[in-house]
Amino acid sequence: MLMPSIFGESLLDDLFNYPFVYEETSAGSLMQTDVKDMDDSYEITMNLPGIKKEAVKAELKDGYLTISASTAANNDEKDSNGRYIRRERRSGSFSRSFYIGSEVTQEEIKAKFENGILTMTVPKKEAKQEIPEKRYISIEG
Repeated sequence: MLMPSIFGESLLDDLFNYPFVYEETSAGSLMQTDVKDMDDSYEITMNLPGIKKEAVKAELKDGYLTISASTAANNDEKDSNGRYIRRERRSGSFSRSFYIGSEVTQEEIKAKFENGILTMTVPKKEAKQEIPEKRYISIEG
């Protein structure tokens, strides 16, 4: 033990037990993602425990699918006289991005949120190879 204990508790207990991580989840379970290769699409399954559907957003921009979520909690405890015994507020936001290509459109992606699990279906599309356009340089003289 690095620090002496007072009343049987380490002085660092309060520091390391402070709720940086939400009580309802552990940091390891937030936004855990599985990507499954289907025949004609990819199925993305993401764990978002304790997060409401209204707090989840999915955006497609420049070929990147970005899923973001935010949460806030307020725990107020008062004694019988209405004085605070404990008052905690927590908030956080999380996001993950996946490159899915610029050929996929927003309308082609299907999403469903049930019981803290976001499931998205993203179609597979071949990248269009652009035929290089010939550009001529004018020669003077």
